[in-house]
Amino acid sequence: MITFVDTAVTPLIRENQKIYTEFFDREFATNLVKDVLNPLDQCYFRSEFIGFEPFPERNHSARPLIFASNHSGMAFPWDGIIFTARLFARSNYDFTKAVRVLVAPMLLQSTLMNPFLVENFWKRVGGVAATSLNFETMMQFPESNILVYPEGVPGIGKGFDKKYQLQRFATSFIRTSLKYQTDIIPFATVNGEYINAYAYHSDAVNRLVNKIGIPFLPIGLMTLLIPWQPWLFYFGFPAKLTYVMGKRIKPYELLDKPLGKITEDDIAQLTVRVRRQMQEELDAAVRQYGAKPYAAKEFFATCRKNVKRFPFFLPFFWPSLFAEVERRQLEHDASDFKLRFWDGLRAFLKRPINFAFFLPILGWIPILWRGYRQRT
Repeated sequence: MITFVDTAVTPLIRENQKIYTEFFDREFATNLVKDVLNPLDQCYFRSEFIGFEPFPERNHSARPLIFASNHSGMAFPWDGIIFTARLFARSNYDFTKAVRVLVAPMLLQSTLMNPFLVENFWKRVGGVAATSLNFETMMQFPESNILVYPEGVPGIGKGFDKKYQLQRFATSFIRTSLKYQTDIIPFATVNGEYINAYAYHSDAVNRLVNKIGIPFLPIGLMTLLIPWQPWLFYFGFPAKLTYVMGKRIKPYELLDKPLGKITEDDIAQLTVRVRRQMQEELDAAVRQYGAKPYAAKEFFATCRKNVKRFPFFLPFFWPSLFAEVERRQLEHDASDFKLRFWDGLRAFLKRPINFAFFLPILGWIPILWRGYRQRT
């Protein structure tokens, strides 16, 4: 039997409320989206939101909505990065209509798992480690909604042969929805599986890389190239990311019994029911929007329209873009961010670690040293 305590703030949650602001840097998050992620999205991933208008209203004004989606297999989580960035921009940089993400703890274990070694990246943009206590604590924080990926790390490490197949769900988001009587807003992420297509899963390889804090290592052509060009560790192909809103879920209305009498078996069955609905909605979204995962004609047309931004939106320039937005934050540089050749070259030269991303094999020495010297 599950014991549902009163939803009042407990001493443990009160003590944990530091996570609201710890490392979280609103200015950095805003500048990152405006100056880096928006251009990458507009010119490269070309994300599209289907069914998000009007934006879902909270059923309890003081409680965050819980957004939930499938994860892209065998790729760095650009699907989640672009979704949160685009949603933030769509809300006119208003966090009350944006989301803060519950991040898989393994992505927080080392700087290596931060895009291009940006220190504390996930936490600085509002991410919080996906623990039960943090989930409970964030439910007391009314300024932002919450984004969860119920599949967890298995969702991004499942392999291309299992694309669009939802893995086993964690039950925490169902429990939290029941306890706080807040709705779940499911959405399907389509074409994200093609960010790193035809990469596969190996339990033996993943067990090995887990020991050094890497959640998984995809097995495919790109894997063979990573030692020679380290920037490819964070690479993604230009999949047209499409986010399709599903039907709002109210778990507390799906069980005809009071909270105090809900059992573990009830939770498990309800989780399966929610997963089934999300799988059906994902399948339907893939049929409608997944026929051309790269939308190649659109991609090249977009490149032509954004010729003044070329080649900075291409992946081998991403280290410079991330380095420049971090430099500007550290140096309090408020001048206009411009995507020009000399600006990009200056950004590259001002951060020596950038050279390592393009140095075959030997480049991994400074990358790993910096990636593991400080746990985040």
